[in-house]
Amino acid sequence: MPSEFEGLPTRVIAKDQALQLLSVELVVIDGPDRGTRLRISQGAARIGTGPASHLALGDPTVSRLHCEVTVQPDGITLRDRGSTNGTFVDGVRVRDADLSAGAMVRVGATTFRVEVGDEPAFVDLSSRVGFGEVVGGSVEMRRVYAIMEKVAPTDATVLIHGETGTGKELVARALHDASRRAEGAFVAIDCGAIPENLIESELFGHVRGAFSGAVADRKGVFEEAEGGTLFFDEIGELPITLQPKLLRALESRQIRRVGSNAARPVDVRVLAATNRSLARSVNDGSFREDLYYRLAVIEVELPPLRARRDDIPLLAEHFLERFTGSPMQAPPELLSTLLTRAWPGNVRELRNFIERTVSLGLPAISPSRLPPPPQPMSLLTALGPRGPASLPAGLGALVPVNLPLKEARHAWTEQFESVYVRALLEKTGANVTRAAELAGVNRRFLQRMMARLGIRSTDDEKS
Repeated sequence: MPSEFEGLPTRVIAKDQALQLLSVELVVIDGPDRGTRLRISQGAARIGTGPASHLALGDPTVSRLHCEVTVQPDGITLRDRGSTNGTFVDGVRVRDADLSAGAMVRVGATTFRVEVGDEPAFVDLSSRVGFGEVVGGSVEMRRVYAIMEKVAPTDATVLIHGETGTGKELVARALHDASRRAEGAFVAIDCGAIPENLIESELFGHVRGAFSGAVADRKGVFEEAEGGTLFFDEIGELPITLQPKLLRALESRQIRRVGSNAARPVDVRVLAATNRSLARSVNDGSFREDLYYRLAVIEVELPPLRARRDDIPLLAEHFLERFTGSPMQAPPELLSTLLTRAWPGNVRELRNFIERTVSLGLPAISPSRLPPPPQPMSLLTALGPRGPASLPAGLGALVPVNLPLKEARHAWTEQFESVYVRALLEKTGANVTRAAELAGVNRRFLQRMMARLGIRSTDDEKS
């Protein structure tokens, strides 16, 4: 749905330390809770009947975690969280929507109005351009760093949300390294990678003879992380039958090994991450509501790469240094390619693309473009202060110096794409499907590129 915020101040960064947002208030105008008001002070608000909802409603037709309203720098968004009866904006059922000032939102038998005030709200921004191994200086990431700076020194449980490949484990490690537990162990467990019949033993350990194959006592991850941090990756995959035991361990800070009658105290900080909507899982009954609230003491939402495109050049140079062993600036033609991609796999996909580019020695990052260690050398340094005596062999023929800069850059990019696709087809024996996999794109995309470049495949010749 269209937003209507013309003339309203939505984004001002003051002294690089705060983000100015709209002042938004939700006012219940119909239903059992008529007259209830909620001002969104931290950028987001959960609406539902659950006890941890910011706008807690008594309407039995509203789900426990019904929807969420978020104030962004460029407007207000609403997301349905898998509610039973749906969320309606001005009479239209929505899953995700942009809200305008005065919008009427109906959840169950309750309706609330979105009101925008004159007084702005502020959200803290960090001055960092990175936190541990997490890289990025965009406003979206600086907002995340501001939260991390506050919670890292504490023992608060943190739930990290984000799509696959956004760096959830890196955030967890950064929180651990910046905490008072940094000298202790950081133990990660992937809840979706362990067979259901073994996960209890993995968490809590077992004693000898507890089950077939238990030939000796064994510690679980809670005990392994003693004095440190325990990170539950993909916590949404934890079997529902085991969730009460995890909840008890988190509440009591005691665990009991499988087959043992004695409880053991544990001193660990718990972090968790998920790429699923736990709110939706709570509503459909596959995740316990009380466990969700126990984990979500502090919530960190990692933006997808498409929402922080300003960070792509910085990330590219970071990965180039990692895979070449030397600091270097990303070539313009490579950046042009990176900035036009959608990156559904997020930062992980970008990292793999850079590694593949460096490993295959493609024209955008050919060995001749890499600075020779241990003294990195830029292209300008290589050419000399008064211009080149001679260009590297073959380079003069590739550079379209007969064209203006803008047209030359376009021609160079076209040339790179042609060389890149031909090299991929040669490497894969003209297997378009395999070439598309190596390029990180789908087959149809590669076929369209080949058609544009005038490259025929053996598939075309057979048809």
